[in-house]
Amino acid sequence: MAYAARVLLDSIAPTGVRLTTMEVTFPRFVLAEFNTHRVFSRNSASSRAIPTSKLIERVVADPVLPLEWGRNRKGMSASDMLSADEARQAEEAWLAARDAAVAAAEHLLEIGVHKQILNRILEPFLWHTVIVTATEWENFFRLRASPNAQPEIRAAAVAMREALTQSRPCEIEVGQWHLPLLQPDEGSLDIEQRKQVAVARCARVSYLTHDGARDIARDLELYERLKAGRHLSPFEHVATPTRTADFAANFRGWRQLRAEIEAPALL
Repeated sequence: MAYAARVLLDSIAPTGVRLTTMEVTFPRFVLAEFNTHRVFSRNSASSRAIPTSKLIERVVADPVLPLEWGRNRKGMSASDMLSADEARQAEEAWLAARDAAVAAAEHLLEIGVHKQILNRILEPFLWHTVIVTATEWENFFRLRASPNAQPEIRAAAVAMREALTQSRPCEIEVGQWHLPLLQPDEGSLDIEQRKQVAVARCARVSYLTHDGARDIARDLELYERLKAGRHLSPFEHVATPTRTADFAANFRGWRQLRAEIEAPALL
């Protein structure tokens, strides 16, 4: 994998407020910084959901490496870089740590430890995929595309900003819906089914399977499980325009499907 950002769906309401859903890939070790931005609705690939054997394959074949080997100093950001020889030694040490993590994970797997525990030691070396939807991006780009940001999250933010700049939103009227990951040939589904399928596919990023073979029946089944279990974050990516540009939850000018599930009597 590599740093990447692609727009899955880009919509604009009659109020002029734009709602965009992206798929973004970046190193797992900067996820905490990404998640501090509360205007984002997001679902992530889960270390708990993916078999350990698959994660081991990924960190062996395609481990995350730091973009820069900065020299240690006071403060949160490096200014000087290591020499070429020092950087080579640093990379060797990083990969040796990867090898040790893999060996430990394999041993824990043999013992019978559940993947929700042992997969965590592989996370520093993993690529991470997120589906994120938002109306507000400016503060994120100001902070994370800054020279002061950690290089790895800066690379992701720059890719996201470029994807957003190049995208052209489609007009969505009040009463219509922003439905990420729906395909053009699925228009025969009724609107409730389309909403449910979009929710399920946004949730499937937890397993990194939303790009696989489509199965409407399984999508609808997953939707019902998510709803019954109150796993409602995937419902935030599906939204409809409001008549004003006021905030509703973390979106401006859009109401999330989650609102219908949590407070249907108020709608």
